[in-house]
Amino acid sequence: MKRIGVLTSGGDSPGMNAAIRAVVRTGLFYGLEVYGIGHGYAGLIEGEIREMDRSSVSDIMQRGGTMLYTARCEEFQTEKGQQQAVMMLENFKIEGLVVIGGDGSMKGARALAQKGVCTIGLPGTIDNDLAYTDYTIGFDTAVNTALSAISNLRDTSSSHGRVTIIEVMGRHCGDIALYAGIGGGAEIVIVPEDPFDPLDVCRQIVEGRNKGKRHCIILLAEGAPVTSQELSEFIRKHTAMDSRVTVLGHVQRGGSPTSFDRMIASRMGAYGVKILMEGKSSRAVGIRGNEIVDYDIFEALSMERKANEELIELSRILSI
Repeated sequence: MKRIGVLTSGGDSPGMNAAIRAVVRTGLFYGLEVYGIGHGYAGLIEGEIREMDRSSVSDIMQRGGTMLYTARCEEFQTEKGQQQAVMMLENFKIEGLVVIGGDGSMKGARALAQKGVCTIGLPGTIDNDLAYTDYTIGFDTAVNTALSAISNLRDTSSSHGRVTIIEVMGRHCGDIALYAGIGGGAEIVIVPEDPFDPLDVCRQIVEGRNKGKRHCIILLAEGAPVTSQELSEFIRKHTAMDSRVTVLGHVQRGGSPTSFDRMIASRMGAYGVKILMEGKSSRAVGIRGNEIVDYDIFEALSMERKANEELIELSRILSI
């Protein structure tokens, strides 16, 4: 293999730049030509492809987002779009492709693999929702961003003696809410994986008030079975306490990546290039314990993600 490409796709996440840097510099170290593909699969279809050198990825490791830019591409989901992507790779004589992104991006890499393209997937998403890896690139940074918000909101929440609902990202996976809720000392954590009764939430708030708690912090994952605004109105009605909502939204995706995200992104990026050079294809790179691992991409995407019952129980124990 003499020429490889790298792209980022789907939602951006802190640490993507560190992964890009690792792919480019590892490839150059081993004598490969490395090409950056702008705006994900959309840029691949349109031929937004340029050769990269070591200076192309200088001074990017500490930056959030992705210097290759990203996009969502409906055209790539069609047979015609995928054929166009394969043809563009052939035009540029790119023999291997590293894809950095979440579940949808991985499925795109799988589709290209089915058409004979050597692909490697790196898990770049803040949601931490890929079952085959303990952590995804960007998750740790998103949790720390949420922790900072909790600390700031706790000040005003305690000053006014109110219930503060903080909504974080996580449509199908509540890990950001769990980790930030436990780390930030939230009284209640609500995640998609764990059924809850809003009346139980209200009872817990009132019992806390009777024990001397003047305010309450609730972490709510966006994929929970109730919206933050609905829950806020329900709490006002059933507890007679003031309740406010703060939706963190896309602020969780930005910011300088933590040392942990920079480290795993660098390790995964270098590892991905090495296994491409070994002739491996259709692999999903992840981390188990402290070891970088790879799985068949079809197997990785078919793994069922299970709720972290230990952390859910811990959040309940520590909220008394």
